[in-house]
Amino acid sequence: MTIKVGDRLPDGTLTEFIETETAGCSLGPNNFKVSDLVKGKRIVIFGLPGAFTPTCSGKHVPGFVANFDRLTAKRVDEIWCISVNDAFVMGAWGKDQKSQGKVRMMADGNADYSRALGLELDLTARNMGIRSQRYSMLVEDGVVKALNVEAPGKFEVSDAETMLKQLG
Repeated sequence: MTIKVGDRLPDGTLTEFIETETAGCSLGPNNFKVSDLVKGKRIVIFGLPGAFTPTCSGKHVPGFVANFDRLTAKRVDEIWCISVNDAFVMGAWGKDQKSQGKVRMMADGNADYSRALGLELDLTARNMGIRSQRYSMLVEDGVVKALNVEAPGKFEVSDAETMLKQLG
């Protein structure tokens, strides 16, 4: 079943590649419980099929990076990109996209979290395996307040501009 507005995010784990060791985070891949990360925060999450792919790298991620200041001005605490890639790929992609300090590049390596959201995309016929659908959502304290899921092959409603309009 696909998540919808008013639903609480399912529990799950996402992995982030950490560049700088800090208290509680070691260098390299670190696992995070979604329920812990969203507690008391207003987060924009967007999901996409894959790192280094044309629309994802050329439009989707750059739009959120470019609009970081406008989004945070509307009381957004964090912006996450979730993709079915490993943390090493997501870390390298984050460097390529210059997303550090703006968009957290969260790996869903086995598509477990995308499945839990009901937003997985089966691209095995194209030799790409199970991926994530393209979407964006606004989450407040773990509850979905807005959800924009793209039609297959489209990039019309999950962009940063649409989210900015929804934030008012």
